[in-house]
Formats: sequence, structure tokens, C-alpha cells
Amino acid sequence: MEQSKNDIESYDDQQKWVLDSSLDSRGEIPGRARTGAWRAALFIIAIEFSERLSYFGISTSLVVYLTTILHQDLKMAVRNANYWSGVTTLMPLLGGFVADAYIGRYATVLLATIIYLMGLILLTLSWFIPGLKPCHEEVCVEPRRAHEIAFFIAIYLISIGTGGHKPSLESFGADQFEDDHPEERKMKMSYFNWWSAGLCAGVLTAVTIVVYIEDHIGWGVAGIILTVVMATSLLVFLIGKPFYRYRAPSGSPLTPMLQVFVAAVAKRHLPRPNDSSLLHELSREEYNKGRLLSRTEKLKFLDKAAIIENRGSENASAEKESPWKLATVTKVEELKLLINMIPIWFFTLAFGICATQSTTFFIKQAIIMDRHIGHNFIVPPSSMFALVALSMIISVTVYEKILVPLSRRLTGKERGISILQRIGTGMVFSLLAMIIAALVERKRLDYTKQHHIPMNVIWLAPQFIVIGIADAFTLVGLQEYFYDQVPDSMRSLGIGLYLSVVGAASFVNNLLMTVTDRLAEEISGKTLFGKDLNSSRLDRFYWTLAALTAANICFFVFVARRYTYKSVQSSVVVADGGDDGC
Repeated sequence: MEQSKNDIESYDDQQKWVLDSSLDSRGEIPGRARTGAWRAALFIIAIEFSERLSYFGISTSLVVYLTTILHQDLKMAVRNANYWSGVTTLMPLLGGFVADAYIGRYATVLLATIIYLMGLILLTLSWFIPGLKPCHEEVCVEPRRAHEIAFFIAIYLISIGTGGHKPSLESFGADQFEDDHPEERKMKMSYFNWWSAGLCAGVLTAVTIVVYIEDHIGWGVAGIILTVVMATSLLVFLIGKPFYRYRAPSGSPLTPMLQVFVAAVAKRHLPRPNDSSLLHELSREEYNKGRLLSRTEKLKFLDKAAIIENRGSENASAEKESPWKLATVTKVEELKLLINMIPIWFFTLAFGICATQSTTFFIKQAIIMDRHIGHNFIVPPSSMFALVALSMIISVTVYEKILVPLSRRLTGKERGISILQRIGTGMVFSLLAMIIAALVERKRLDYTKQHHIPMNVIWLAPQFIVIGIADAFTLVGLQEYFYDQVPDSMRSLGIGLYLSVVGAASFVNNLLMTVTDRLAEEISGKTLFGKDLNSSRLDRFYWTLAALTAANICFFVFVARRYTYKSVQSSVVVADGGDDGC
């Protein structure tokens, strides 16, 4: 017999059933013992490992490919890499919206994976079909136009696939944990850390094994491996179907936000009541699309959207009012959440700019340095990114196993330190990474000029390691922040907002390169970026980023100290002496 939410009220039943409006694969209320939590999340983390293996197998070698196979100069190659990275990390905004509003997260992941596979297949075929090969000779002086077209179509198909895959898969994994269940809520706090560890394991494999194959065996062979791995991940995802918890799409999440604003403007002349009970809100029984939110004291003007006009008259009925004239307190608070996120999103862009250097200029530096280990082995330049992945894995593990328990004891808070404190800590490490990068690049230029031989690539290790630590704090913190603080109906879009930080930062980075290059030419008569790094002054660009990041941290702290977190009405039924939930 199918259970109704109203029939399940006891503490024992809440331990048995999941009551967060999710469904199992049969369309029924999920049983806690056989669905969700780590048994489902591990399938999803394994799939993320495969997707990141494919993505970073391409992205970390993209500058190398553009300069060595397509023969683009440094500035053009970095700009094309940034454009692709920007599109790839902005596409999740569209993918997240489609998943939340129309087809659901599970279906979006399936569709996105198929598009992703199409891109990988085309990329692989461009190395085996005679008409699509870069050229007929062993060494290409000028690549064939057909190969360039096939290559760019392939990588932008991968961008589209990533746009649906990333926000939907990550939020789908977090959906496997119920927010109102104390044990699962703690599991969810760990989920984003272990998600990032799985992600980094994929990155580490990509920048060691896959990059080595690209460098020493061939790009086509690497493409075959990436395609097979991605196809296998699709099969794994389908096998896990009986264990997942699903959420139905709820229509456009942006329409209710617009309705709140219209209603507030229409009632702008009404006095705002201090008593929350005078504002319109649904009961728990009536509201089945997420959690009810408590009223906050920020953006008070919007509260007017929930005022019931003509209260006490015979014709006054909240149920009959149009949503364009009357909103619930929860809908008002959801709009406030989105507005409060805007400055946080903006002041994390500087971190995103720093993070993009690790896959562009950091890799380009490694290309022209001495990469010999012993007499015979040469480290592929993209493999230096392995230091970022290793550093991030170690940092996430230390944070989860040592820093979180310690900070819980010191602060008495369930999370230890707040999400925004975690993000800010990573920003400080990104500042340190840019300072180290500037000092090392200055030393490299002096060493090359003095000795006429390249400096050893090991000098780049500190900047790769420190940016990895920054990623462990800020990137993971941003994932958790944008998933946790958006309205429940917009969580895929929330992950898209997190990814858009890096995407927008890639475009801002290109703009910053152009502006600093022109300013340097006007001031000194010499540009910052020449045809290669030895004729460039990359150290000055790194110092510019360091100054920008330092100023940005000050603004971020100012905004973060005034930020109000989502306030959820507690709905957990607990046994005597148990945890009191939220």
C-alpha cells in the first residue's frame, strides 16, 4: 500500500521513511534502509571520478594542444583555453535550470552524458579518420582546417555535456541525504568533502596516466581510453538506479521570485507588520515542495508581499489570492536568499581568476622548464597539475578528520567553522599562491638570462601545492554554500552558480590580461605578454592578481560578516532525550 506523508508521524516511522518530498525509483516514499545515503552517493562519486578523468584529461593539456598541434601563439592559446573553460563552467547555469524546472536531475545526467560521449567520440575520430587528421606528415607545420573544426566542435560538445552533468550529478548526490534527519545531515556535511576527494582522484589519474599517454603514445589512444571510461560510468549510473532518491522537477524556480517582487511593489504603501503571524504562510501539511523558512530581518521591504490585505473581512481569503498579489513567507525568504548571494558570488571571482592560472599559465611555465627526472624520464607538463590534486586530497582529508572535529569542540557548532569562513580561508591561500608564483617567475627569468638554460620545474611545486590547498577550502566551500543556501527547488541551479564563479572568472581573466597588457605598453612601451614566456613579464601579472585578491578579501570579509544564513523551520520528530534536529 502506498504511504501518505500525513500517515507517517511517529519517531520510529521517521527513522524508517524519508520525508523530504523525495521518491524512490517506483515513485513511492523512499525507505531509509534501502535507498539514499552513502549506498547511493558512492555510485555518484564514482561517476564523478570518471567525468573528471575525462574533463581534466582534456583541459590540463588544452594549452599544450593549442600551441603544439594547432600552432597558436601563447596569448591566443591561453585566451582560447579561457574561453572554453568559461563556456564550460557557465553552461551549468542552463543545465541546472533545466534539471530543476523541467526534466529532473537524473534525466539531465543521462542526457548530458550522451552529449558528452558524442564529443569524446568525435575528438577521438579526429585522430583516426584520414580526412580529419591534423595532417598526413609526422610533424605538422600547419594543421588541416577540417581537424580544427572537428576539434572545436568536439570540445564544445563536451562543454554542453558538462553543463548538464556537473550541476545535476553533484546536487543529485547531495539529495541522497535528508536535511531533517540528524545523522544524514552530518553525512551531507561530509559528502561535499568526499565528493571533492573523488573528483581529485579523477584529476590525479588524468594528469598522470592520461597525460602521459597523450604525451608519449598519442592523443588518439588517450581519446579511446576517455571514451571507454565515460561509457562505463554511464553503465554504473544506470546500475545504481534502484538505490537513488529522486526529486520531481517543480517548474521554473524563477517565476515565484518574480511574483514576490511584483506583490511587494504593489503593496509598497502598506505598513510592514512586526508580528510574523500576520504574514501569509502555508501549514506543514499544505507545503510539500521542500522546507518552510523562518522570517529574517534583512530586505524587510519584500516582507510586504506576504501581507494579507483586508484581514478580517468576509471576502478575505489567502487561498483565493493570486500568487502575483500574495506570497508566502517561505517564498519571500527564498528571494532574499538569492539577493544575498549576489555579493558573495561577486567577491569570489578574484579567487576564480587565481584558480584558472593553474591550468593555463602554470602549465605553460612547466612546458619551457627542465622536466627531467633522472636521465631518461621527462615529466609531461600537464602532470604538474597532479600536485594540485594531491594537495587538495590531503587538505580535504585533514579538514574532515582533524580540523572539523577540533573546531566543533572549540566553537560548539555542528559544522565547526561556517561555510563563509572556510571560503575566506581558501582566498588567503590563493593570495599566497600568487605571491609565490610571482617570485618564482621572476627567479626563472633571471636564471634563464644568466645561465642560458631552463630552470628545473620543481620550483613550480609550491605554487601548485598552495593553490590546491586554496581549492580544498574555497572550491569545496562554494559547492556547499551554493547547494545549501539556495531555495530547495533550485539546488541544481545552485551548483551551476558555484561553477559559474570559475566560468565568469575565466572571461574576466582574459579582460584583465588585455587591460594590463595595454597599460604596461602605455607606461613602459613594452607589453606584458610576448610570443613566449621568456619575452613576457608574467611575474608582474601575478603581482597584479595578488594585489587584486588582497583587496577583494577585505570586501569579502565585510560582506560575509553581515551575511544571514538560511533559517529553516525545524520539522524533525525526535524521541525523548534525542537530538533536537535543526
